[in-house]
Amino acid sequence: MARETERKFLVSGNFKPFVSQSIRIIQGYLSFVPERTVRVRMEGEKGYITVKGIGSDSGISRFEWEKEIPLSEARELMKICEPGIIDKTRHLVPVGNHTFEVDEFYGENEGLTIAEIELTLEDEAFEKPFWLGREVTGDVKYYNSMLVKNPYIKW
Repeated sequence: MARETERKFLVSGNFKPFVSQSIRIIQGYLSFVPERTVRVRMEGEKGYITVKGIGSDSGISRFEWEKEIPLSEARELMKICEPGIIDKTRHLVPVGNHTFEVDEFYGENEGLTIAEIELTLEDEAFEKPFWLGREVTGDVKYYNSMLVKNPYIKW
């Protein structure tokens, strides 16, 4: 089984001069059950379906299974998703030996910007750029699945 190991941070500075690539992402959720969230994503001209399990005690790692699907199927699955969508631009920002995925949210999550870094190990060292803010790893209110149910503008 695949495991995702990542840490999340709020963004508190200007990262945009360092962006190497950006892509718009629209996603919805077929299931919000904490033990297994099922996400449908449209990313550019590609579609994906992803299943995520419950996180470790630290919140840094959890089960993740993802499969690319035709964009047409992703569009059809979006029609039966739970109410609400995530609309964001994902910016890739190389820093040292890693690449941060910086998500800039729109719609009801406008104003929220979160940086994620995927790691091999939970305690792996990485360079922290000046624009990185407070760590929110394991804080469920920052999970995309929770941002659909309790958007940033309502906080």
